[in-house]
Amino acid sequence: MRYVVILGDGMADLPIPALNNKTPLQAAHKPYMDKFARMGIMGRVKTVYDGLSPGSDVANLCVMGFDTGKNYTGRSPLEAASIGVTLSDTDITYRANLVTLSNEVLYEDKTMVDYSAGEISSEEAKALINAVQEALGNELYSFYAGVSYRHLLLRKDMKKAGKLTPPHDISGKKIMEYLPRDKTIYDFMVKSYEILKNHPVNQKRISEGKNPANSIWIWGEGTKPQLENYREKFGVTGSVISAVDLIKGIAILSGLKSIDVEGATGTVHTNFDGKTKAAIEALEKGDEFIYLHLEAADESGHQGSIEDKIKSIELIDEKVVKPVYEYLKKSGEEFRILVLPDHPTPIELKTHTREPVPFVLIKDSDTEEKNNLTYCEEDSDKSGIFIEKGHTLMYNIINNEI
Repeated sequence: MRYVVILGDGMADLPIPALNNKTPLQAAHKPYMDKFARMGIMGRVKTVYDGLSPGSDVANLCVMGFDTGKNYTGRSPLEAASIGVTLSDTDITYRANLVTLSNEVLYEDKTMVDYSAGEISSEEAKALINAVQEALGNELYSFYAGVSYRHLLLRKDMKKAGKLTPPHDISGKKIMEYLPRDKTIYDFMVKSYEILKNHPVNQKRISEGKNPANSIWIWGEGTKPQLENYREKFGVTGSVISAVDLIKGIAILSGLKSIDVEGATGTVHTNFDGKTKAAIEALEKGDEFIYLHLEAADESGHQGSIEDKIKSIELIDEKVVKPVYEYLKKSGEEFRILVLPDHPTPIELKTHTREPVPFVLIKDSDTEEKNNLTYCEEDSDKSGIFIEKGHTLMYNIINNEI
């Protein structure tokens, strides 16, 4: 048996007036997802439990089958595993984003211009994070470079910083009311602006008309996680394919392989073909479980780009869902393919929300179309299937109970 999860991060949305009150899923041309809706099982699943913020960390853990009420200790520790940072039981970690802030004199008067600093390259970002580490790092605090704008701060004094706001939640907003109360964390952010604003990397980016990565933004506090081994939990071996450290970290901590794909960026310009090729090659080598994570629709939602979000969905359908399905049909293997988002990222809000997401499941035994539904938020409600405990969905699929 082969199990493939195709996770379109942030695909779900709200009706958009510019699309005649359709969602991007309704507006997109996605014949294979729609085919699955007519042949397979469609419904809604709750991936963000009450009391938890609707982050990709919580939601992806839930989709993968982990009870986030028990297993979740924060976002940044998952990313630390991917970066290669080993945590002790007393360490605290944070996400340290490179962002673009406006140029007011006082730090607190600035605006969050771009939470991803123009999707800065990992090479450029590494030079900037190294500069921050050289100036601010010490025996208690260390900065580590990750991928693109996503980086890590390790804190060894075990003092929690309290409420911290994700930068993608405040795009276009004044940062004053979202600044951390922890003095050390706040001082790091202020000092980073002075370190980075005139850095050669940023001067070059400005000359090229790109957004400078002129500050770090610290959030996503967490402690060392304890995830169950995937093979012991579900009885399957497998791989995770993603461009982001968060998802790679979940793979590493749960005993799954993390496959890197050249040109995988986490945006609409990611290497869709390469990710699909990697997934099929892993299946050919004997992997029973593949978790194929695609970030593009989420990034488009954060940026408020209707066009890119629709394009992302269409590319996932054409370049991922179609070839994976056709490969498995030809293989003669029994299979299950699950397609879903982890959470909504509405264009209007430019941030994550906690509403249950539409899922569609197709099996090798599904050969006939049974209805005229399409894969979208509205039609997913028509089946009457609602899974309250989202972490049970993966278990039920593997055990053929859905």
